[in-house]
Amino acid sequence: MSELIIEPARTALVVIDLQVRIVGMDVGPHAGADVVRRSARLADAFRAAGGTVVVVRAERPGVAEQPPGSGLVAEIAPRDGDLAVTKHTWNAFHRTGLHERLDERGIGALVLSGLVTNAGVESTARAASDHDYDLVFPEDAMSGFDAAAHRFAVERIFPLLGTVTTTDAVLAALG
Repeated sequence: MSELIIEPARTALVVIDLQVRIVGMDVGPHAGADVVRRSARLADAFRAAGGTVVVVRAERPGVAEQPPGSGLVAEIAPRDGDLAVTKHTWNAFHRTGLHERLDERGIGALVLSGLVTNAGVESTARAASDHDYDLVFPEDAMSGFDAAAHRFAVERIFPLLGTVTTTDAVLAALG
């Protein structure tokens, strides 16, 4: 296996749907709180290395008010320099301007984390692949509707799209 190399200036961390109600769901194999903790560690490291952090949140379209718990968990709230994206479909690229905003920053690679692996994360990964991004998947910084669904995505789908690794490997690659 080749060494993971991450160039902070051309790589963005995309943190998907770490909203109170989603983090509180019964997911597997990693608890929502663990996904938040690992994603926050990644976000801090990306910021420190001069990388871009994209914080994605989902809103249900066509409703007057979003369900309770639709706000982001505090640990993932966007900071100065981060990109904030509100999506109305499963993937973070559809009608959000995300690709254009990343392109303006010279971003050609993405590290994806968040919830849930086999919905928002996978849908965003497929769209990112269609836009020719190099993709990295720290599998312990995401979780599925259940462990089997997570395993299927990280063992069968994500290797076709990019590199499956761990949070610690991404942190090491950032230096």
